[in-house]
Parts: sequence; structure tokens; C-alpha cells
Amino acid sequence: MNDAVYTPAQASAVADLPLKAVHKLIDGRLIRPRRRRVGRETQRFLSQNQLVYLRLEAEGVKLLPLATRREVAKAVANSPEIDMVHLSEGSAVTIQVKHVRQEIEQQLMRLTKAQQMTTSDPEILRGTPVYRGTRIPVELIAEMLADGASVEEILEGYPALDRTKVELATLYVRAFPRRGRPSQRPWTAAKKPAGALLRAKALAE
Repeated sequence: MNDAVYTPAQASAVADLPLKAVHKLIDGRLIRPRRRRVGRETQRFLSQNQLVYLRLEAEGVKLLPLATRREVAKAVANSPEIDMVHLSEGSAVTIQVKHVRQEIEQQLMRLTKAQQMTTSDPEILRGTPVYRGTRIPVELIAEMLADGASVEEILEGYPALDRTKVELATLYVRAFPRRGRPSQRPWTAAKKPAGALLRAKALAE
């Protein structure tokens, strides 16, 4: 495990647990974040060990009694390399941790790639995060995927991208939500063309 820390939004994206659930776990003190002063605000950050526990929650630990969940969270936090958690005496339940830790490590590598593929410039779409070397908003690609467009359709409209960049769009948008998002996206035309692929082609031209 490393000493890096992650925002609740990043933790939510990496662990694939709703952001609301992450905040609920923090507020309920099931996991205890580090607090840092960032500008005028005090922000909460989570360790990689805590991301492992969040992933366990997503995989079903949330269905266990609260006391048991606290036991699991404490065991994961105190023993970063633990492979499994044997619950209190009298219980036949064992929580497998190793595969979850490996999943988190893989997702964190994907998160790093997602950060590296993007840039933000006030001169390009008012600072909207875009793919490096392009004017293609990462958020638009994530929206297209959510609307049901296939990777192949998106690549047809955006030949400057590749499959990995398209697939990482959703992770990036979840991990780095924009603050004060306007109701009208900077890239949205006054009259929207019908269909996600047509919207993509219109922007690419």
C-alpha cells in the first residue's frame, strides 16, 4: 500500500460505490478520513486501505450487522496485506480481501491513466477537461456511453481517440466531477442534433 490519499469522489469511482454511500460511511465513522486544508476549505481524504474496505461494502459487506462491518473495516485498516478476515468467534463467515485489494490496485492504475489522458485549458471550452491534443470533452464521451452509444460508434465519430481513452471516460467523470456545472454544457450547440453519434460527429467537424 502507498501513502496516497483520495477524495470521496475518487474513492467512489475506484470502489464502484455510490458517492452518497461513501459519505454515509464517513459520517457514520465506519471509516475515518484524513482532513486537509485545501484553500479555504477543509477536505476529507481516504487511504488506499479504506478504498479496499469501500469495495468490500460494494460487494456485500454492507448487508452485515454494523458491528461486524466495523470489525472488517478495522482489520483491513490495521493489516494492509491481509488476505482474509475471520470474523469474531462463533461466526462461520470469512471475508476474502486479497482479490478486492488487487481490484483496487488495478482501478487506481486506470485512474492514473485517466488523469494523464486529460487536460484543462481556460482557452479550450472554458476549461472543460478534454483529451490531450484534442478539443473533445471527456464528459461528452461519458454521456454518450451512458446514452447507450457503443465504443465502436464513438470511435467512428472520434478517430483521434482509442478504445482505452473512451472506456476511461466514465471513470474520469465520476472521479473528478466539475463544480458549479452549468445547465448548458460549453460544447452543446443551441440546436441539438438527434442521437449521440450525430452529436459526436457534429463536434468533431
